[in-house]
Amino acid sequence: MCNLFPRTEVAGISLSRMIMGTNWLLGWSHTGAAADKMITSCYDTKEKMYPILEAYLEYGVDTIMAPFGLSQTLEDGVKDVEQKTGKPIIRIDTPCINVNDTPEGRREAEEVIKACGKRGSKICLIHHSSVEQLVNKNKGVIDRLSDYTKMIRDAGMVPGLSAHMPELITYSDDNGYDVETYIQIYNCMGFLMQVEVETVARIIHNAKKPVMTIKPMAAGRVTPFVGFNFVWNTLRDMDMVTVGAFSADEVHEDIEISFAALERRLPDTERRSSPVETQAAFGRVSS
Repeated sequence: MCNLFPRTEVAGISLSRMIMGTNWLLGWSHTGAAADKMITSCYDTKEKMYPILEAYLEYGVDTIMAPFGLSQTLEDGVKDVEQKTGKPIIRIDTPCINVNDTPEGRREAEEVIKACGKRGSKICLIHHSSVEQLVNKNKGVIDRLSDYTKMIRDAGMVPGLSAHMPELITYSDDNGYDVETYIQIYNCMGFLMQVEVETVARIIHNAKKPVMTIKPMAAGRVTPFVGFNFVWNTLRDMDMVTVGAFSADEVHEDIEISFAALERRLPDTERRSSPVETQAAFGRVSS
């Protein structure tokens, strides 16, 4: 039986500290159009998604983050694995909404948020591309945020913010907004982070609520060993790491490396392949 991954809580909801990422199912590689096309061609049906989602569930990683409204295939895949395994998956939705200060804009936003609730999402974090339009750096506020957090509450979900802009965490805490968790980019390379790694680490440690970090491997620019040892050893016990994978084998490997990082040991994983595996650099392991 597999060890179960550690858990945390957001507003009383128990979540696995590792969250299933979905960029490597939905086609957002952060490298180029060719990689995006490869991903979408490999995961264009719910059946193809099943092995990856099932592999996470083996370890109690039962929390998933995605803009579900953009992929019916993913929603079908989640339902399929829930039905076949009998294990529920906790959905964290990250919808893009219309934030125009007009009756039409608010109606559109409310419709999108209600759809998240109807899909069964427990937590709704407004996508950074939407919420950042409301930021007033001069005043240190997020204008009209309460309009949208109320919509989320009314739809039966817990509100949060996708805070690619790290100031959103600070503004949310300083102003007492109804925000129970935040998404923040965090990796050892500083990839896509808007300020240096040390400052983001401090913001995360000072956050009043648990933080869901994303891109721990800088979208493939660092190895899992490097990426996971950094994030798991510099986050708080309440914080989470969102991890995407391209195959079930990658899920198993990523989770073993993560367990090893948390337990401060070397991971029990296979060595990389080489044409000459008896090299001294490999520890003189014979073939």
